[in-house]
Amino acid sequence: MATFSMKKTVGLGYEEALAKLPDLLKAEGFGVLTQIDVKDTLKQKLGVDFRRYRILGACNPALAHRALASEPSVGVMLPCNVVVFERDDGRTEVDAVDPSATMAAALPSLAPIAAEVRERLARVLAGLE
Repeated sequence: MATFSMKKTVGLGYEEALAKLPDLLKAEGFGVLTQIDVKDTLKQKLGVDFRRYRILGACNPALAHRALASEPSVGVMLPCNVVVFERDDGRTEVDAVDPSATMAAALPSLAPIAAEVRERLARVLAGLE
């Protein structure tokens, strides 16, 4: 099965992981542009209960600019999503988009930029311990 994200189950609690992520992303040149609280959204829109689940839309402006200058349509794949959620076993999982499997797979000319983004996001995940 093909994978489109880099996954890490962390020893941190859900709230602790969420609190730590912005600084780790910032250290790699990313800012958090958006946050979607999926649990609250599904409750409000559908009246259903769902696990704690947050989507962070992270952007590294310099890398985004390089990618957009090379291929304007790559904007459909931006920003880079980082997801934090509570697993069924109560542990916290953090997933980050793998741009080598998404952006570079669709647009091979962007492979060098995708590789750099991937390396930076992998360091963010590694910093969650």
